[in-house]
Amino acid sequence: MTLKSFKFKKFEVFHDKCAMKVGTDAVLLGAWASLNPSPKSILDIGSGSGILSLMLAQRCSANRINGVEIDKNAFDQCVENFKKSPWKNRLFCYHDDIINFSSNSKLKYDLIISNPPYFNGKSSSNCEARNQARFQLKLNFKDLILSVKKLLNNLGKFCVIIPYEFEKEFIFIANRYNIFCNNISRVRGREFSSIKRSLIELSFKKTYVKYNEVFLEEERHVYSDYYKSLTKEFYLKI
Repeated sequence: MTLKSFKFKKFEVFHDKCAMKVGTDAVLLGAWASLNPSPKSILDIGSGSGILSLMLAQRCSANRINGVEIDKNAFDQCVENFKKSPWKNRLFCYHDDIINFSSNSKLKYDLIISNPPYFNGKSSSNCEARNQARFQLKLNFKDLILSVKKLLNNLGKFCVIIPYEFEKEFIFIANRYNIFCNNISRVRGREFSSIKRSLIELSFKKTYVKYNEVFLEEERHVYSDYYKSLTKEFYLKI
């Protein structure tokens, strides 16, 4: 049974009304995303429960941290999570789809972050909200990147987590629109298992790409030194 909420050291995330629950992907991205130079404004695309925005609010002093969420139930829960957090005065969520938001917003951001829908096959669930969150039914990689291009400051960064199998496709599409990969961390569950996820940092600046590979567990429920170091400010038991 899924817990109604997920407790971190400095905040709690309720996610029982959200199609996609708090998971390792979001925690990885929220802890990994570079905050150098320190951003003054942050956008979380597809904010869901608000987990990424809350993690970044804990990590930095950005005075404007916005989420955009299309699903009404998730949006409502995100707003409640923001209100209950220690950083409620810096957090705000818009109930909108990112294509419409990017076409109408005059705001620009120093950091944009997203844990986007990534399955591009047919949906496998009867839950429309879950399908929307997991599958590229209403937001594909091209639309996401074009939206980021409109909203990102010239010197800003875009950080995303996607399955490793889509890494080349995602970077190829980004390059077509003059957004370039600067840093990639490829993630394995265990040291010798296959690569499952790619953490990617992009910007308008074309530079030498930094690569590294990391793994999360030594064995079942025994976290690697890397993962403990990355998440120690968040997880209660690390």
